[in-house]
Amino acid sequence: MVQDEIRRRNLGTLLRHVHLGGSLSRAALGERMGLNRSTIMALTAELTAAGLVREDPPTDTGRAGRPSLVVRPESTRVYVLAFDVAVGWLVAARVGLGGVILDRRRAPRPRAGADLDRVVEVLARFGRQLHEAAPPASVCVGVSASYCGMIRPGDGMVRFGPDMGWVDQAFGTELGRRLGLDLPVSVGNEAHLGALAEQQRGAGVGFRNLIYLHGDVGVGGGIIVGGKLLDGEGGYGCELGHMVVNPYDGRPCGCGSRGCLEAEVGERALLDAAGRPAELFGRDALRAVVDDAGRGDPVARDALHRVGDWLGIGVANLINLFNPGIVIFGGMLRDVYPGAVDPVRARIAANVLPVARERVRLHTSALGDDATLVGAAELGFLELLTDPLGTLARTATGTRCPRQRQPAASPNRPPGTPVSRAPRTAPPPGA
Repeated sequence: MVQDEIRRRNLGTLLRHVHLGGSLSRAALGERMGLNRSTIMALTAELTAAGLVREDPPTDTGRAGRPSLVVRPESTRVYVLAFDVAVGWLVAARVGLGGVILDRRRAPRPRAGADLDRVVEVLARFGRQLHEAAPPASVCVGVSASYCGMIRPGDGMVRFGPDMGWVDQAFGTELGRRLGLDLPVSVGNEAHLGALAEQQRGAGVGFRNLIYLHGDVGVGGGIIVGGKLLDGEGGYGCELGHMVVNPYDGRPCGCGSRGCLEAEVGERALLDAAGRPAELFGRDALRAVVDDAGRGDPVARDALHRVGDWLGIGVANLINLFNPGIVIFGGMLRDVYPGAVDPVRARIAANVLPVARERVRLHTSALGDDATLVGAAELGFLELLTDPLGTLARTATGTRCPRQRQPAASPNRPPGTPVSRAPRTAPPPGA
């Protein structure tokens, strides 16, 4: 039994290296895992026989001696269905092993209050389309979703989604039922998943301590400490947007408090400061303010400076508390931060302990608007990467696609495009 457990763990570790690192030689895998050549060969043989990886001759054969075969993920054969629910849009994607976005669908999400039925209807339809468009020999090994709210671990219940009025909505259960694939749906908070995605594939690669701030209508957050997500006692930790930064004359927040970080730097805060009417909202309206500020509009520039000052106060507090190696700005904050970098850095210089600020880096998300979708996909692959052969055995029957259709081209990324992975040395904006 001990040997079986060691073997299962080694298979998962090897598959994870290939999933996150791309094509790796047997020799490189042996070095990373601390295993000898014969053990690596046996592990790759099992994963190859299961259809999870393939082995190809190396393209570079200039070295002396017998070349080591290159192990690659079977991206088109093994996939998850990943969903991303933001305030303004719904996204569904078929994501192959190795992080390759193979196909996707996207639809706007009207801001019309609690809309569980519509959200599930749209996502389930997209999910079935993506599943049916997959090659007949492929297998879906997981279904997962990112949601912009507080998620109860285990069953995908949205306990609180203030921007759309969701309270105790059985999102994960209902989506799984309407998909009809006989697979449970794992659901995570969008900012938590965005933090994990950036650490594994984005601007946070190589950092064991990072903070991810995700802007939508409000602000969410994810904190990784020692390589692990800080999730709290009930799974509701890291609600950074509800850290109070302006307790005396702060703006009202959707959570019922006043002066929360998201109330002072969220979508409406910036648009109001820039004098934009209430009927203007969404990412295009935010980008218009940023563009106007870049062209020298004084009202837009003052609005960005005001929001940047509150953002800087929040970031300064977080750096003092957690001493991260990097702070990453995602979602709409990816658009706002470059125009607000000066007040953010001024607050850090004035309010952060020198020993805590001397090494911290500030960076926009390398995965862009795909960060939360990529995080959802990684949640879907979690079981496979823990027990590859057992998971494949449990999911292969009943989830193979019944027929092949021509996949629709992605509106934002061509099918087969791998998820971007930023080098650790990428310079931070405003550095």
